[in-house]
Amino acid sequence: MKTPLNEQLDRLSNLITNISYVLAVLIIVGRVAMYFVSGSGASGFQWVDFASYLLSTIMIAVTVIVVAVPEGLPMAVTLSLAYSMRRMFRTGNLVRKMHACETMGATTVICTDKTGTLTQNRMTVAEAAFPSLPDQQLGANEESELIAEGIAVNSTATLDLSDAVHPSVLGNPTEGALLLWLHSQSRDYRTLREASKTLVELPFATERKYMAAVVESGVLDGRRVLYVKGAPEIVRSLCAKAVGDESVETLNERLLGYQRQAMRTLGFAYQVLEGDEQAIDDERGVVANDLTYLGTVAISDPVRPDVPEAVGECLSAGIDVKIVTGDTSATAAEIGRQIGLWGEHHDERAIITGPEFEALSDEEVYDRVNDLKIIARARPLDKKRLVETLQKRGQVVAVTGDGTNDAPALKTAHVGLSMGDGTSVAKEASDITITDNSFSSIGRAVMWGRSLYQNIQRFILFQMTVNVAACFIVLAGAFMGTDSPLTVTQMLWVNLIMDTFAAMALASLPPSEGVMKDSPRHREAFIIDSTMKRGIIGTGALFFLILIGLVYVFEHADVTSLSDLCTLSLGAAEGLSRTEKSYIFTIFVMLQFWNLFNAKTLNSHHSTFRRLYADRGLLLVLLLILAGQWLIVTFGGRMFRTVPLSLAEWGCIIGATSVVMWAGEVWRWFKPKPQSQPSV
Repeated sequence: MKTPLNEQLDRLSNLITNISYVLAVLIIVGRVAMYFVSGSGASGFQWVDFASYLLSTIMIAVTVIVVAVPEGLPMAVTLSLAYSMRRMFRTGNLVRKMHACETMGATTVICTDKTGTLTQNRMTVAEAAFPSLPDQQLGANEESELIAEGIAVNSTATLDLSDAVHPSVLGNPTEGALLLWLHSQSRDYRTLREASKTLVELPFATERKYMAAVVESGVLDGRRVLYVKGAPEIVRSLCAKAVGDESVETLNERLLGYQRQAMRTLGFAYQVLEGDEQAIDDERGVVANDLTYLGTVAISDPVRPDVPEAVGECLSAGIDVKIVTGDTSATAAEIGRQIGLWGEHHDERAIITGPEFEALSDEEVYDRVNDLKIIARARPLDKKRLVETLQKRGQVVAVTGDGTNDAPALKTAHVGLSMGDGTSVAKEASDITITDNSFSSIGRAVMWGRSLYQNIQRFILFQMTVNVAACFIVLAGAFMGTDSPLTVTQMLWVNLIMDTFAAMALASLPPSEGVMKDSPRHREAFIIDSTMKRGIIGTGALFFLILIGLVYVFEHADVTSLSDLCTLSLGAAEGLSRTEKSYIFTIFVMLQFWNLFNAKTLNSHHSTFRRLYADRGLLLVLLLILAGQWLIVTFGGRMFRTVPLSLAEWGCIIGATSVVMWAGEVWRWFKPKPQSQPSV
């Protein structure tokens, strides 16, 4: 699957290739025609002379093709990606696949988990509603002992008790919260596990929503006991009765109260097995039919303090955020309310459960998918289907996931975002790992991706302006019958410094937070937008006119120094001297030198001098261009057809060409400021 950037670069390369071939053909036709009209061929055709002239013409045409193609673009893209990867790591984003840096900038939808991403993943038992424990304290009765044993043995988590006052969880945070609750009740889960023997285990599955274990109980002197733990409504449906005779209606009311407080709920059940009674089937799950519902535990997981602001930033940037969670609708809706994603003004149709989502036809999902905000009780295939449908709607989708079951959705998404504490399978399937698990890191990744794309646009703007001016000055020279204003070696030098050095300069520009106020770019939008088109054509045409004017003047006057331009008198065409070619060459380079400042401020209303001290890469490149141009002009000699220029001439050229930058400053000063965009 091609990334949005690859698609845009393919379109750009096809455009440039076609234009360069047309220009090369025009140059060959124009120069050959001028040879017979006003050149050596006009006075008599000579094969040797014509062959030499044709070879020179073909060299110029090939050079124009080379100059027209921005060879520095792959370097600019690679440098921007590498630079972004390194800097993104400092903001909690470990980029595993380079293309993901830019693709995050094109993201239009983020499908995020709840636990650990929007919340702190610090699970705490807020309330233990066991009828046999009216004061939430484990006592000496048999049922309370079964509760303690069930929590201890039917679990995959452990505790690090090296710090007895503040033990830490190893493994699943939700299960760890239950062990911490046991610890707070002065019960050692290790003693309970050692006193029992696990015979059969049924691991938790998203489809079942529960886990189970059959053990030889230490509480009941070795009798077999089945313990079940999972979503309360699912576990209760497996039970024949409940402790305290709590009705299903009362349980549902209790659950709804917890869920409206954004709490995660777990239900517990048990059954003492007689003889060889079967309790668990690998395919059907729990098959015992005389389970007793013990009670419910409500676990709180507070929203991360920075998440509401980060979600608001994404919404204001035109990015839709969708919560995909295994929790209930009420819990997910409350979390959505706390982070600013959900409110009373939203249609209830914006929330759907996994089973309801599965029941929809593909056409119904296609029609509703953009309006959905929350999918509760979601299963892995629901997330994958959501991603695929959003992609069919033309959305660029980023997905978060931390479990093995999330791998299909992570692979399907344009950008898969695994969590730092996620499984190795999820990380392998992802493109970026969020090392701090925070949603705010996702927002920073979007900012970096958009800034990276903007830097690539800046390079294209700058380089295409150089190419337009260079190609058309050579093309015009061919039809004017003059010597090529820029020699082959000069054009190759311009190509080198403007491609390579400019790529290094613009790729290293730091990100701008202002990009988060813009709407996501459309996937089909061409990388050269209307502003860039005006800049490339307008500035390129201006540079072309300046240079062609100089060519005409130098062709019809004898200029040995810049001071001669003030007193020149035009006469018959005499060709370009090496001094005049040195002036044209240097003026052309310096025009592009100052235009680099304008390219730096593409789509910005700030002065080019704003935080210039922080753009060290740009400053270094500017010094390299100046030093390189001086060395070529001074010592290039016969190879570059140049002569040394005096200090005064250098100062005059640098000062005169700086008008390009000052004109850009004036334009940015008076350019209308964009209106701030409303939040979505």
